[in-house]
Amino acid sequence: MPELLTVETFKEKIFNYDEDKEWKYRGELPAIVDFYADWCGPCRMLVPTIEKLAQQYQGKAIVAKVNVDNLSSLASRYGIQGIPAVLIFDKGKEVQRLVGVRSQGDYAKALDKLVGQG
Repeated sequence: MPELLTVETFKEKIFNYDEDKEWKYRGELPAIVDFYADWCGPCRMLVPTIEKLAQQYQGKAIVAKVNVDNLSSLASRYGIQGIPAVLIFDKGKEVQRLVGVRSQGDYAKALDKLVGQG
């Protein structure tokens, strides 16, 4: 299952924007973070895909979710204007942003490049 991030866990696993002035990715594995809202129909459509990615990339990538209603300041900080927005992080930076519902293959293709399978 994807991990539901809080502000604290985002700072711990992805980026501590309070401590680090320059972008510094905290994780050792690539990460894919789904910014969503419970009321969002397209976001709900994406749930099975994100869950499958969490299983497929277990131990190879962090698969996480951020509820924009609960963490609006975090969504604002990353310029999230449309949801679902899936951000992919690797080696200290955001490397890709996919907005809207995409196929599982689109997300897997992006992750495969980062975990050495593509």
